[in-house]
Amino acid sequence: MKRTLFSLYIAIAFGSSAAAQSMVWNQRYQDYFDTYKDVAIEQMIKHKIPASITLAQGVLESGAGRSELATKGKNHFGIKCNGWTGRRTYHDDDERGECFRAYDTVYQSYEDHSAFLTGSQRYSRLFSLKLTDYKGWARGLKACGYATSPTYASKLIQIIELYKLYRYDTAKGYDAFQTRQIEQGDLRHVYAFNDNYYVYAKRGDTYRSLSEEVGVSRRKLAKYNERDKNDVLEEGEIVWLKKKARKAPKDFKGRPHRVAPGESMYLIAQKYGIRVKYLYKMNDLNPDYQIRVGDLLRVR
Repeated sequence: MKRTLFSLYIAIAFGSSAAAQSMVWNQRYQDYFDTYKDVAIEQMIKHKIPASITLAQGVLESGAGRSELATKGKNHFGIKCNGWTGRRTYHDDDERGECFRAYDTVYQSYEDHSAFLTGSQRYSRLFSLKLTDYKGWARGLKACGYATSPTYASKLIQIIELYKLYRYDTAKGYDAFQTRQIEQGDLRHVYAFNDNYYVYAKRGDTYRSLSEEVGVSRRKLAKYNERDKNDVLEEGEIVWLKKKARKAPKDFKGRPHRVAPGESMYLIAQKYGIRVKYLYKMNDLNPDYQIRVGDLLRVR
């Protein structure tokens, strides 16, 4: 019997190790975290739920926002209809055609997730844990019955550690602009990149019309994009919503940009969220240099 139990222990240990190694970095997950991290931090500050836990649950339960439940009902946390009087959607889960809560915006889903945890006696013991104890929270959620999967806690922990989500658990503030956009129902999809946010211009957009929509002054929008406030915007062009950086993110170190037909220094700078003068400076180029197709440019 001892030998059998030992063999079983080895199998479980190696199985757990294999499972831990099976999770690989996913751009969709990173995009999700970049988009919703400020909402998660806001919820943490208001309700004392670790932002890392909220983000890990959100990305896992919603398939990075792409699941049927997330796209149809804006439900990012898999919360079912128990005690719910609002809009509903139906989805196969543990049983066929189960009832799930539906929301008008993803922000409402995040708010209800906080209310769901803080308002239930079942999860009350979790709030005695430190905000930085993401492992305790993950295991506690599983123990309290949030999910039926036996690997739920370990998956949350793996996600938090792989994407370093624990760094958000010590945040003291958040970007109110991003949370406002999500709260208003994503009037226009806002993308996150290089510690900044951007949107794509639609046909007929002007800096004035965008200003009214995103809550940033016309003058500032033009300045952030190194343009004149009266310039005409082309459909599909990138419009940054905050001051651009000096360099591309660290991931682009040693990964130069190859100039494609039709590109200019300005368009390349816009693509990476870099101010044009720093793109010239990084590449030891004079402002009057004419780039050629095939040129390799450092962006970090």
